[in-house]
Amino acid sequence: MKRVLSRMIAAGGLVLGASVMSTSFAADGAPAPAKPDAAKGAQLFQQGDAARGVIACITCHGPGGNSSIPANPNLAGQPHEYLAKQLHDFRTKEGAKLPARLGPGGNPSPMSALAQPLTPQDIQNVSLYLATQQLTQPATAGHENLVELGQKIWRGGLPERNVPACASCHSPSGAGIPGQYPRLAGQFPSYLEEQLKLFRSGDRKTNEPMHTIADRMSDTDIKAVADYAAGLR
Repeated sequence: MKRVLSRMIAAGGLVLGASVMSTSFAADGAPAPAKPDAAKGAQLFQQGDAARGVIACITCHGPGGNSSIPANPNLAGQPHEYLAKQLHDFRTKEGAKLPARLGPGGNPSPMSALAQPLTPQDIQNVSLYLATQQLTQPATAGHENLVELGQKIWRGGLPERNVPACASCHSPSGAGIPGQYPRLAGQFPSYLEEQLKLFRSGDRKTNEPMHTIADRMSDTDIKAVADYAAGLR
């Protein structure tokens, strides 16, 4: 993934602010969570909660959210609001058949089962904990032949196809904007590529503008800009 975005396209595909999070939880009939507690988030991330079927997040996402497995994204240093939104979208709301965020083929992703037992408070706590962590093991770019195209899309977009510059929302360095747009710098390129393709196919239905943007990009465009983002610092 935010998540190849434009400020003119509201929240992009990867993020919503804290006020949206509160509204979403209220719509589910659940009380608004208390002030996030990073210490409790750390405990849940590192140890899980076997009594409730919550698996320790560190198992897949690594110490402090620094993953060593490309299929599992780096979470360290991501905006608190972004992480909370994604965890919320992985859960199936009461009365719904499927979660808002799906994987390939329109099927629930493995994260859906992992996020389901989390309470709104759990989500706020673990999201705040991860937001305070440092990305110490960033991924790197790996396709020298795609640098020029990736840089072009990141810095200037593809005007001829109405694809906005990624840097306009994720910042030139890829650090994102806290509370608005996620960090893409140092994220695994294969993960970013997969998320853009999920937006393009419509399987990731959480943001229509991102579907529109990704739908205007070729496989080569997507691979190039995903690889370029991975190499940003």
